[in-house]
Amino acid sequence: MPLEALAERVGLSPSPCWRRIQKLEAQGVIKKRVALLDPDKLNVGVTVFVAVRTNRHDMEWAEQFCRAVSDIPEVVEFYRMSGETDYLLRVVVPNIAAYDDVYKRLIKTASLYDVSSNFAMERIKYTTALPVDYA
Repeated sequence: MPLEALAERVGLSPSPCWRRIQKLEAQGVIKKRVALLDPDKLNVGVTVFVAVRTNRHDMEWAEQFCRAVSDIPEVVEFYRMSGETDYLLRVVVPNIAAYDDVYKRLIKTASLYDVSSNFAMERIKYTTALPVDYA
């Protein structure tokens, strides 16, 4: 959103609004300013959620696995989970064949007990906006 539009929306003039933005960046509240890209136009419109289970829970294994998975560019989100799934990945690719390549790279990273892949059929809601009412 342009600075002028943001300033108007929050009821400030542009200069004080800019100072607040800079303060939020300095405090680490604003971590980055980014451009949101259209996955379909970049030919990565297929989203795959990958649940990984392992029977290894030592730090050496976890560090190796996390480092290797973080280096796979198609993995755009990566979480350590509670419950039956140990790790959850969101992967973006152009098609199933490209996902199969990612899968083969994934299973080379470390010893895994189970890998389960679910393909998203439709993106119903997607946002990077966070609720700010709790701040």
